[in-house]
Amino acid sequence: MPAPTTAPSEPVPAAGVVSREAKRPRDPRLDFFRGVGMLIILLAHIPSDGWALWIPARFGFSDATEMFVFQSGMASAIAFGSTFDRNGPVALVARIAQRIWQIFWAHIAVFVVVAAIMVVAGTRYDGVTYVDSLNLVPFMKDPGHLLVGLLTLTYVPNYFDILPMYIVILALLPPMILAVRIHRLLPFAIMAVLWFLTQFGLTNLPAEPWSYRPWFFNPFGWQLLFFTGFFIMRGHLPVPRLNRKLMALAIAMVVITIPFAWVRFQEVHPFFEMVANRLMPFTDKTDFGVLRFVHFLALCYIAIHLVGEKGSRLRGRAVRVVTVVGQQSLAVFITGMVIAQPIGIALDHAGRTTGAEVIGNLFGFAVLIVAAYLVRWFKSSPWKS
Repeated sequence: MPAPTTAPSEPVPAAGVVSREAKRPRDPRLDFFRGVGMLIILLAHIPSDGWALWIPARFGFSDATEMFVFQSGMASAIAFGSTFDRNGPVALVARIAQRIWQIFWAHIAVFVVVAAIMVVAGTRYDGVTYVDSLNLVPFMKDPGHLLVGLLTLTYVPNYFDILPMYIVILALLPPMILAVRIHRLLPFAIMAVLWFLTQFGLTNLPAEPWSYRPWFFNPFGWQLLFFTGFFIMRGHLPVPRLNRKLMALAIAMVVITIPFAWVRFQEVHPFFEMVANRLMPFTDKTDFGVLRFVHFLALCYIAIHLVGEKGSRLRGRAVRVVTVVGQQSLAVFITGMVIAQPIGIALDHAGRTTGAEVIGNLFGFAVLIVAAYLVRWFKSSPWKS
């Protein structure tokens, strides 16, 4: 959740002069918090995992999804923003198209692999098939018709909804970058208009052909967070410095939301449940309600100052390992989506004891870490040495 105090690795000064030579070191906070987010997302996707009762989503309005989207925006500023600065709009569009192509086929591969695992797994102890637990029965009954929907992103089951959201947001990136050249405030106006229209259900995308259910993550709402991270890293949005009053306000925001997000409070007194229900339009996850945005920014402000200036307190072997996980976030995310279901199936057979959950979750973390280091090794092209 970092919000760097420095400009991106290839900054764009206000005068529009681009530095093509100097490259600044990558902000360590970005990769560290991306790694933390990947571990939390794994816990959130393991079915009925007891550890998931203690992830941030249980105590506040925002969760690891916000971390993923915000940090993806920041990483995109480094990767795609610098491409635009060096080579112009044609190269930008080409590189984003290539990335969308990669993510699209990663999405298809994850769906096919997870669906196959669910078929092989058979039936749960409670008599529900694993295929039905992910609402994949319609696909199994009519694979030909829904395969078209899968390829056109008009069939998006809930478990497989983050990457399609990311694809649409990436497609918005070239217009947003070009909008800055027209007027520095234009992209922020576009962000606000798209988000506002989403709150009234005017930008819904169909998730299945037999109903009116929309995508669980509406990209036109979530783009607000993505481009906030993007333009912070590009230097177009200011980053508030450490201020005691602002820190107190951020902490108060996080603490005050706990009773209305944590189910334990809602079980103790109906007042908390009543307020939580009334706040739902502002905490809605599908359209990215405004309180999710405010809550995440408060958490972000606290986190970046806790780790010190430019992440100076981020030291040690564990930090280095989590940082590598964050550096390979797409590969790690895909791996986590695939292994979360087998871990859940194994826990079903093991009886979901405390010991089994410890082993299952730690095994999942280990797989993500190994995947991150393996991908990093492949990217280094060791065969060229």
